Amino acid sequence: MRRDDVGTKRTFPMVCVCVLTLARNVCAEVGMIFRGIWALRRRYCTGPLLLLGIAFGLFYHTVTIDRDRTEFKSIHRDQRNKSAVFDYKLLFKNPERLISLLEASQTDSFVYHSKRSCVGKAIILTGQHAPTDTEVQLYQRVLQQQGYRVDQARYAETSASLRQDRRDGRDWSILICLKGSEKSCLRKINFAHPQHHQMVNIIPAFAGVFLDMGGVCRFLTDSQLSGVTLPIRPSACASSTSPQEGTTNVAEDKWRRPITLSHSDTQSMNATINVYVLVTSATPLTAFVHRTALVKPHLDKTSYTTELQVFFRERLGPVLSHKAIEHMNHVIIDILKAALLTTKDSSSSSRCQLCFQLMTFSLHYNYSLDPVVVKLQTDLHFDGMKDPHFDGQIAKEYMLEDVLKLLFPACSSDAEEPSLQFRTKEENQNQKYGDCEGPNGLCLPPDEMHLLQQFNQHLKRPGPFQLLYPTCPLPDDPQPDLIQTESLSAQDYGWRPALMALLQELSLYYTRKHQTESLDDPKSLEASDPLSRKGRCVDPHLRQLYTDPPMVLMPAFNAREKEYRAEVPFDVITIRIRPEAVSPHCHIHLDEHRGPRMANYPVGLGNSRINILVMDESEAEPIVMTIYTLYIYRESRPSLPMFEEYVMCSFMQDCGLVVRPDQPCGLELIPGTRSSEEAQASPRPCLSGDEPGRWVVPCLSCSDNRTCDWREVAWQPDSCYHPLLDQPQLQTCMMGRKVLFIGDSTNRGMMFYLMERVNTTLEDWDKAHDTIIYHNLNQGRTIASYSYYPQFWLPKAQRPTFQRALQQLLERSRPLENSPQTVLVTGGVQWLNLNHLRTIKQVLGREGLEKIRVVVKSLGMGFHLPVDGIRSLPLNGVQELYNVNKNILESAKHLGYEVIDTLSITMGRYREFLQGRCACHFHEVYKLPFPTASSQSKLKILSVGGESRNPASEQTGPQEHEEPPSQPDVSYHVKGPVNAVYSEILLSRICVNHAVKGTIH
Repeated sequence: MRRDDVGTKRTFPMVCVCVLTLARNVCAEVGMIFRGIWALRRRYCTGPLLLLGIAFGLFYHTVTIDRDRTEFKSIHRDQRNKSAVFDYKLLFKNPERLISLLEASQTDSFVYHSKRSCVGKAIILTGQHAPTDTEVQLYQRVLQQQGYRVDQARYAETSASLRQDRRDGRDWSILICLKGSEKSCLRKINFAHPQHHQMVNIIPAFAGVFLDMGGVCRFLTDSQLSGVTLPIRPSACASSTSPQEGTTNVAEDKWRRPITLSHSDTQSMNATINVYVLVTSATPLTAFVHRTALVKPHLDKTSYTTELQVFFRERLGPVLSHKAIEHMNHVIIDILKAALLTTKDSSSSSRCQLCFQLMTFSLHYNYSLDPVVVKLQTDLHFDGMKDPHFDGQIAKEYMLEDVLKLLFPACSSDAEEPSLQFRTKEENQNQKYGDCEGPNGLCLPPDEMHLLQQFNQHLKRPGPFQLLYPTCPLPDDPQPDLIQTESLSAQDYGWRPALMALLQELSLYYTRKHQTESLDDPKSLEASDPLSRKGRCVDPHLRQLYTDPPMVLMPAFNAREKEYRAEVPFDVITIRIRPEAVSPHCHIHLDEHRGPRMANYPVGLGNSRINILVMDESEAEPIVMTIYTLYIYRESRPSLPMFEEYVMCSFMQDCGLVVRPDQPCGLELIPGTRSSEEAQASPRPCLSGDEPGRWVVPCLSCSDNRTCDWREVAWQPDSCYHPLLDQPQLQTCMMGRKVLFIGDSTNRGMMFYLMERVNTTLEDWDKAHDTIIYHNLNQGRTIASYSYYPQFWLPKAQRPTFQRALQQLLERSRPLENSPQTVLVTGGVQWLNLNHLRTIKQVLGREGLEKIRVVVKSLGMGFHLPVDGIRSLPLNGVQELYNVNKNILESAKHLGYEVIDTLSITMGRYREFLQGRCACHFHEVYKLPFPTASSQSKLKILSVGGESRNPASEQTGPQEHEEPPSQPDVSYHVKGPVNAVYSEILLSRICVNHAVKGTIH
């Protein structure tokens, strides 16, 4: 039932009694007159004259009775106001009594306000913000922690909770309007008057002043402010105009006070400060200022956060710093008062009693203690910080948390929402309080009573906020008060002067109380805590996990939840992570005990895992207190299935990373290769593994790579083809061969691909970082061995040289045949150079193996992303790789070696790397849930050199890889289409005489 219906039912009996009484009296008198008129009707009156007389009599008695009732109400209201003023004067002498009345009334008959807020609904209108933005997540997290049910919508018109329904859309308690939704919120406020318990983060009275492009420039021309000099620089009028530091104007000069400062003081005060203000009410005006500010010294390029008192004290000393803060507060108060004065006649100024507004005042100090406003914004802004993505966001979130905790104290969400019967009782109580029959005796309307209670609660627990207004004016202030306390409201209610006086009395009382407490107990709570003095990590939890770009965590972040998952699209190849601990004494490390606190991570296709360690380092031996784990899944390239009508497109390199500036990038149409035409087959097999080529893919249009079927992408040499061997031919080719691999993990990936192709299934897998030998491959007729080089995790003086590693591999793979039946495959990402080629020639000649087949895998894409902990190449460094790679290929062929140009193959698909911090792995080995084929005779593994000594590399693989490979009926698979391409080229170069015609896909 609507509130209006309840009021109608409640007042209906009283109205009926009054109407019946009035009708009885009127009818008696009218009856006497009517009888007299009826007796004379035949003598003097005609019909129309008779009716006119009756109407006049009724009108006269109605006006008389209404006048008497109005006079009675006026007398009753005057008596009530006189009683109220008398009570207020008594309370001014005894502020403790005032506070006791407020707290008693809040726990007694006004308890429904807090109950309703505790179980109420909070609505976040995101506007231009994405749901993944940390600001949206922060509001949702804090409000949920405070006991609210949170809904999200983009605008008020699309929010189901704000639509006019059976409950008139009044079941919400908090409305948060983020950037882009302000106009929608204002329309909602103007359309439906918010209830006294409903709070909105926009003050309608400020909408015409601070939310439009005109800004505060209207202050300079408003007739109501004629003769008043405001400390506003004209550049503050337009939000797009940046303040020009060090310049002055006439208004600025008139505002300056003649305060003598030393030369050092004036130089240190040449800065721009962002001051953050929270206006908790417009009519009457109540406001707080946060102790944290953003300071940008003169000539500095970046800003930093600090406390206002610390900033002024360091530059001015204790005496002048106190005066500077007073003058700063005075400037901000005058701007707020001017805004209210220019909008006090607006009909929307009082439509939201508990609306609040966050504001950023940019104040410029230049050779004076008095600042000038150079910019004013209706939001929190931390522009100009050294790291705006994290430092600015973290500072903003800390401040928003302080705001929300000040406005919305934590409460229990177990209580039930007030029912209709309770609301009816609530409204009856409101009517009694309006008639001064309540137990508090303050004789204030319910909205103002709740505002006074809220202000009292804010002063009791201000946290990092300090009261800005109402406060006592400066004794030496030459500027007049722009708006008197009594004129802060457009309506002239009798209770308004009393309410302002009560607010002033509360502010004075708590100001004295806080000053007394600080003098009596100068030590802070944290300093008195023995655990805090030792720097112990007593609360080993995260307060938030920041990522750039922002990610949607599943589940939503909660300090008690230890595992999270997130998905990112294909185009996201790096993630920057910065966890923040609850306690400053807890240290954060990523991945390992000595890992960084913040780091850039490459995000390979598929799954990645990042461990976040919360550690206590107060003792000699650091202790891991808590481990959070973040699993990130990166989607594959967007693809469309191939249709009947398509075109063939080709590309050499991605436009996101142009390795060869002399060549085009992106997709290009291949002439004469439409779906209705068959492409001409290449005339001959390729004579080497570095034949020029490009990637080809079917697309609906070469101008949009999202229309391509990337499952059908293939590497195509320009004038030849690489033969593709089927398994019987490959097994025949490999019969009696020994294939030796020396190189890094990319070289090892080719070995596992060869083993799976020859053996049908890969039954053994290990991240070998030393020497490992696989016997009985191809039913015991093929042997594969591998040696890791270079062992970069060892100290430089202890790393084996390439010559030593090669000789060791040859010795442990013996007996070796000096013929093409022995194959040596060498290479890696970017360590190979011409000296290594000469070393191979010398060692093989010395060992009598100069006739074996040598295959050189050239350089590959990697180390091109700015990843913490490893080297990264700039764009010109990546481009220089092409020239180095070309020299390696030419030198290797000159020595009679086979080559594979892996740089040309990988540079076009550099985004498709898999796990690994180097962004250089284009393969991944994972365990299949079931064996792919019946097990052959178990491969015998001879591991030489012990286990891997690179824990960091061991962590890069998926968790299931760590299971022992000796379990029966276990199969693995090498995935990665790019790795498959150059691995098939390797097989074709090894088995040149056994190849069949085909194309590598």
